[in-house]
Amino acid sequence: MHIRFDVPADPAYPGRVAAALGSVRLRRYGYIGAALAAVGAIGFVVSRGFAWGDRTSTLWMAMVVGGLLSMLYLPWVRLRARRRSSRYAVEGAYDITDDNIMMRSGSESGGIAWDGVAQVRDTPEFWIVYVDRMPATVIPRWLMTAEDAETLRAFMAGRGLLRQR
Repeated sequence: MHIRFDVPADPAYPGRVAAALGSVRLRRYGYIGAALAAVGAIGFVVSRGFAWGDRTSTLWMAMVVGGLLSMLYLPWVRLRARRRSSRYAVEGAYDITDDNIMMRSGSESGGIAWDGVAQVRDTPEFWIVYVDRMPATVIPRWLMTAEDAETLRAFMAGRGLLRQR
């Protein structure tokens, strides 16, 4: 297998990559926030029926507000990443073989050996490549031809890195 494709100098591309990588790591804040907000709301409603409810209402409201802020953390990080990364738009390229993934961005380049890849997660725009438990890079599917994307999907599935759809 030898797949090569270019990445245009699109100001939106670095933000999309940052959002994809950030959402993987920051998704738990949304879950924690939803749990905090739910517990806070239930506690607030239940405490209203008791004499001590007035003394604990601040605690329950703090939990609700903390939960809402935690749920808003991921969208805020995505917005900041997109806004700040637009000035990092440079041309790049990917060169993917049976042995490794080579990436070039501007004057810098780097690679990841397939032997070091623990898993690959499928998102609507990217394949997120993990080394151990950390997301290491993304492979943008929309920049590849359909044949190359299917070849790479089959290769990753054959290695047990990606589950077939």
